[in-house]
Amino acid sequence: MATAREIMTGGAECVGENETLEAAARKMKDLDVGSLPICGEDNRLKGMLTDRDIVIKCLAEGGDPRTAKAGEFGEGKPVTIGADDSIEEAIRTMQDHQVRRLPVIDGHNLVGVLSQGDIAKNYPEDRVGELVAFISY
Repeated sequence: MATAREIMTGGAECVGENETLEAAARKMKDLDVGSLPICGEDNRLKGMLTDRDIVIKCLAEGGDPRTAKAGEFGEGKPVTIGADDSIEEAIRTMQDHQVRRLPVIDGHNLVGVLSQGDIAKNYPEDRVGELVAFISY
């Protein structure tokens, strides 16, 4: 079975923890993505920011995306997957934490993001039934 490194989307671009949500939203638009890893000044992963976070946790609460910082939305320890972990481990991690994307870490370095879509595109055809159960959560 393939590893996270083999099927992930590489070259993940981060939003800095001190960048505004407005800047993050522009970056998401430019990259045509719905989420970005949040990286600290030390280049370490601080969390993930989604377009939904911007809308629900900022705008709907009366916040100002021009002043709210991305780092304020990286709650707790980020859920990650190791670059050399298996797809099965990634699926278990996604299910256990109810997330659809996992930052892929090699040592302390962010090397990519693994999404449900990446898994679906690379999952063996003879095991599609397992995959349907996974994606339906």
